[in-house]
Amino acid sequence: MAPTNDGGLHLRYRVSGQPGALCLPEPQAAGPADGLWQHTCCELFVATGHGNAYREFNFSPSGQWAVYAFSDYRQPDTAFAPQTAPQTAPQISLRQQADGFELAATLAASLLPDQAILQLGVTAVIEAANGSKSYWALTHCAAQPDFHPRQSFTLAFDRNAS
Repeated sequence: MAPTNDGGLHLRYRVSGQPGALCLPEPQAAGPADGLWQHTCCELFVATGHGNAYREFNFSPSGQWAVYAFSDYRQPDTAFAPQTAPQTAPQISLRQQADGFELAATLAASLLPDQAILQLGVTAVIEAANGSKSYWALTHCAAQPDFHPRQSFTLAFDRNAS
């Protein structure tokens, strides 16, 4: 994870497992899509130290992505209209490897909250070849996997640090 020169964020997820054990969605045209979390998907939750609002980003190995804003726990912010013109849309690249994959995602500064210090929840949903799913996060705060609680955003990130 690193800040970009324009105040955005670059992430790299590395998922490994037994060869053939992971199920990846088929490649699609890059663009927004809902329901990506129902299959293998890397995610990022972003909040600031102020208020209850946060954003959710989904990055699919298919090349599709999603951007959501919430005003509070699982409360969609209906006023949020992400700037997702081609030059500001999330950029995703996938590199398949013998034991898994590496997904890189770049977020433009305009998609992130306007604060220097961000609280991040880095997560992933992994679909196995047998259809089962596992839910990965830096921490799970409840008995059942739920990536939305603010207590799960445990990584502080300074966008201005180099």
